[in-house]
Amino acid sequence: MLDIRFAAARSASGAVAVVVPSGAPSGALDLLKLGPADLAECEAFLEDVEHSGSAGTVHTLPRPARKPSRLLFVGIGEADEAGWRAAGAALARSARSETSLRVLVPQDTAADAVRGLAEGLWLASYRFRLTDAEPDPLRRVTIALPGNAPAPDALTAALDQARAVVTATLLARDLTNMPSDRKTPAWFARQVVKAATGVPGLTVEVREPAYLAAQGFNAILAVGRGAASERGPRLVELSWRPRGAKRHVVLVGKGITFDTGGICIKPLSGMKLMRKDMGGAAAVIGATLAAAEMRLPVRITALAPLAENAVGADAMRPGDVVTHYGGITTEILNTDAEGRLVLGDAMAYAVRRLRPDVMIDLATLTGAQGVALGKRTAALYSHSDTLAGALATAAAASGESVWRMPLNEDYAEEIDGDLTDVVNSTDIGAGSVLAALYLREFTGAMRGNWAHVDMSSPAWSDSNDGELTKGATGWGVRTLTRWLEATVA
Repeated sequence: MLDIRFAAARSASGAVAVVVPSGAPSGALDLLKLGPADLAECEAFLEDVEHSGSAGTVHTLPRPARKPSRLLFVGIGEADEAGWRAAGAALARSARSETSLRVLVPQDTAADAVRGLAEGLWLASYRFRLTDAEPDPLRRVTIALPGNAPAPDALTAALDQARAVVTATLLARDLTNMPSDRKTPAWFARQVVKAATGVPGLTVEVREPAYLAAQGFNAILAVGRGAASERGPRLVELSWRPRGAKRHVVLVGKGITFDTGGICIKPLSGMKLMRKDMGGAAAVIGATLAAAEMRLPVRITALAPLAENAVGADAMRPGDVVTHYGGITTEILNTDAEGRLVLGDAMAYAVRRLRPDVMIDLATLTGAQGVALGKRTAALYSHSDTLAGALATAAAASGESVWRMPLNEDYAEEIDGDLTDVVNSTDIGAGSVLAALYLREFTGAMRGNWAHVDMSSPAWSDSNDGELTKGATGWGVRTLTRWLEATVA
């Protein structure tokens, strides 16, 4: 990660960035301590390029043999957190060839502006590397305030919040980007243990196949049955238990480390990116780690049911019947609808054993989500207006996006089974809605305090886009962390 810190504004020999609010580009020049001729040059440059100040717009003025040698004028739009985040992301790319960057900000810069700027810088500068490739030259960014006084405590706290959330988001990206020849359920579990080791208040339990069989986690076992034994399923439970916590939140994330579709095998086009099918598990683990780093006073249990949905001699078949943890039975009509099976086991366990106040599940669950809402917006389902509204607010504040979808009661009978309580697939369409209705069967007494987020498409970006870099996005860490922050505010 970039080294981002505060410092007093002073002359610099390298690159300097100046923030430009929407509609007032010349006002940014007040932050530059330059002589009249240099200021006139900058003003003429801004007029010539017609800098609008719109968020994320960057215009660069080279100044060879002078100090600073390069000026980057970056728009912050309406100067809200989203505008500052866009500015940070744009600067991370525009200044990538520099070794350091100084960002001049006004004296009255708000805490949320600093958080947005830092998040944008860190998130957009992310690169996933399997080898020790040479990193980008840009290593340090200084946020420079006018005068020599240290940064106010509120700004320092905002930078620390951004660091905690981004660190967790980048871990989620790393986990999701990792190729599946290396990313077995056991490997994923080891990464969680490694990340939690030494953090006060965090504990990890890794349940292996023998335990899962003894305790009745038959759906997790069924999904993982086709894989080789060394790639067998796991259930990871990461717990954050701060003293004095009065609320218990359970976060459940789908953790299919690779999805062939099983016997109902996917075509190549649908299988190439299936290493991302554990993005929900990565997100709930990341959010819990961020909450622990921020010392949020809310108890959190993250459950990651992990399996590889492979084609093998013992793989589950269409027509098989599975008895979930807790007793609900499912007839398997499509082995490629496996994510809801492992989630069902984990959610039933959470309701029966953990007794949370709120339960939220995240899953790269259906292609239908992307058809309905595209690449940047996840589908949100909940019977609670309060919970749905709070999650939507948190998503918007964090730079992510959700859209509430209906839990159509007219469709509920479509998942009723002839041989079993439910079936895991239907042919009527509305795939994302029906998957949510299926998961609802496992919420028990938590039905009114449960939310399901289908984030299949937003988990992956096909190109560099704002604060996203091509590949895994770590979607959900920022939304969940903002929501957790708000619940204890």
